Amino acid sequence: MNLKAALFWSCVLVAAPWKSVKSVESASEPLAMALDQFERGDYQAAIGTLSLAITESPQDARLYQWRSRCYLEQKDYALAISDGERAVSERPANSEYRRWLGRAYGGAAELARSFSLAGKVRRTFEEAVRLDPSNLAARRDLAEFYLEAPWIVGGSSRKALAQIEAIAEIDAVAGYLARAAYSRHEKRLDEAEADYERVLALRPGQIDPYLEVADFYEDRGDTDKFAGVIEQAARVAPSDRRLPYYQGVALVLTNRNLADAQGFLRTYVATAPRRSDLPSHAAAHVWLGRLNQRLGNMKAAADEYRAALVLDPNRKPAREALRSIEAAGRQSGSRP
Repeated sequence: MNLKAALFWSCVLVAAPWKSVKSVESASEPLAMALDQFERGDYQAAIGTLSLAITESPQDARLYQWRSRCYLEQKDYALAISDGERAVSERPANSEYRRWLGRAYGGAAELARSFSLAGKVRRTFEEAVRLDPSNLAARRDLAEFYLEAPWIVGGSSRKALAQIEAIAEIDAVAGYLARAAYSRHEKRLDEAEADYERVLALRPGQIDPYLEVADFYEDRGDTDKFAGVIEQAARVAPSDRRLPYYQGVALVLTNRNLADAQGFLRTYVATAPRRSDLPSHAAAHVWLGRLNQRLGNMKAAADEYRAALVLDPNRKPAREALRSIEAAGRQSGSRP
């Protein structure tokens, strides 16, 4: 907290300590409601709840932080940045608040193709790491920035590797995952696979490492290994909301039990919120399209690809598959 803010809070606490305590308590119930709305994917409702709470507790950084997260999910980067900056100004020592502000800057920088915003992304991630060197998510975000960004805004493979080494010193599984991501970026896929196998050998107790490994095998087209990793993931966290998506994909990839695959994917679309840290609903519709193509139901497949494109107009696999189905329909005189 800066000196000006510290002096302000000293005055408040001396003059009316009960008011500060009451303010924090009054924010707790609306915050819990907003978090529940956020978890359900009802971001607009959460924004309304948080906005009302802010009128009662205008210095509560948590409210601005979570409203920023809601705006970020809606891709309203200007408002996400505004609230993220307010949260950081209220809690300047909070590493996670800095990290999420960096992500808001990142969304805006990508949209505007702005070097100045990209510089803010780097500085904000670096500050998040400085504030809490054990924040692995912040280190991973910073490493990915160094890898992806051009040198003119601070991109550097050497700096990325330094972050990866620091991650590995803190946590072996996280270190292997970060190094594998680096190898994938450098197109050294055999090295990446070796690190992913090291992750599996350590038998992590959380599902996230398994899903990251599974994503690699899906991209590489190794259907058997993908399915095997998802089986391990299901044993670790059988109730994880992401699991039906991956179980459905595994069955489509291996061309087994397609009725079950459809059930898994439909369950995912019906129960999982649309959120940036979860598999996209557009991707689920693409897999449902592929499933229906394998079943020979071209109309249903075309409908799924159209649903995917409504959610994500830039999803190339859906666009190409739909174009192919429509071309075949024109040749046969039918309209899928």
